[in-house]
Formats: sequence, structure tokens, C-alpha cells
Amino acid sequence: MSAPRLPEAAAEGPTAELLAARRGGRLSTLDRLLLHSPAVAEGWNAMLGALRSGTTLPADLRELVVLRVAVLNRAEFEWAAHEPIARRAGLDDARLALLRRPDALAGPGWTPAQSAVLAFADASTREVEVPDEVFAAVRGHLSDRQVVELAVLVGGYAMVSRFLVALRVPPPDGEVAG
Repeated sequence: MSAPRLPEAAAEGPTAELLAARRGGRLSTLDRLLLHSPAVAEGWNAMLGALRSGTTLPADLRELVVLRVAVLNRAEFEWAAHEPIARRAGLDDARLALLRRPDALAGPGWTPAQSAVLAFADASTREVEVPDEVFAAVRGHLSDRQVVELAVLVGGYAMVSRFLVALRVPPPDGEVAG
């Protein structure tokens, strides 16, 4: 396993304690890199905590988005951290394998809501602008609140993946809590 491009910051102080509290006491390499900028780490922690546990999106839709963004942005850390969570949310081996394919949206077996959310994640991640027909499909399955949560989820995990890839953060050995 290769090392990230920056050394890990010391895991001490109030910001480290905040991150560790959300993570069940353990800090990941990602957290230790963020600790180079305590203000950024605190904002990151609050936003990602809200996206992980404060939205009304069903868990399967949330994890589909996180994993799809990870694939599109080649963020192996993100995939490794979220695959166990996705499995608990009901995604099986076939769905997980399909998510890794460029033509994931064409795969059989997605529910209409899953298809709509995946199309939104792909459009937003690849092109930024979401076509009207893709947005309308999401509106057919999600409340106003959930559409906002979906848009921020895609953008938030695009931020996560870009950070991970830019700093070459190696994948963890499994799920990253919190």
C-alpha cells in the first residue's frame, strides 16, 4: 500500500476529538490529513456527518450515490469505506459489480427510484449540469427535501473523492465508521 502525498497530522486537539467522536473513537488516514487544517476538518466533519446520518434518503439510494461517485472519480478509498455500508443497505454482489461498470445505468434490476438517482449522480458528476429529464425523473421519486439532500450528497462525495484522489489516500482495510 502506498503512502498519501502528505504526512498525517497529529491526532490531537479539539478538532481531532470531534472527528474521532463521529468515527467511534478511531481516526482514518483521511481524518489525519484533514487535521492539517482544523477549520476545514470541522466543516467537513459536520457536513459529512449530516450526509451520512441526517438525511431522509433511504440508505440504499445514499450508498448507490456514494459508490457511483467513487467509481466515476476513481476513489478506491471511498469504495472500500462504503462497500460494507452498501451491503447492509441491501446492495448485493450483482448490484455492486454493476456499479463499477461504465454502463451501470443500463443494467437490469434497478428499481425506478434507484435508476433515477443513479442517472442524477452520473449526470451531476460527469457533466455537472443535470438534464431536465433526469431531474424530472428524480422528482417523481423524491420529496423536495430529498432532492436537496441528493444534490448535496453527490456534490459532497465528489469533494471527498477529489480530495482522496489528489492526495493519493490509499484504501482502508474496510469500512470507515461514521
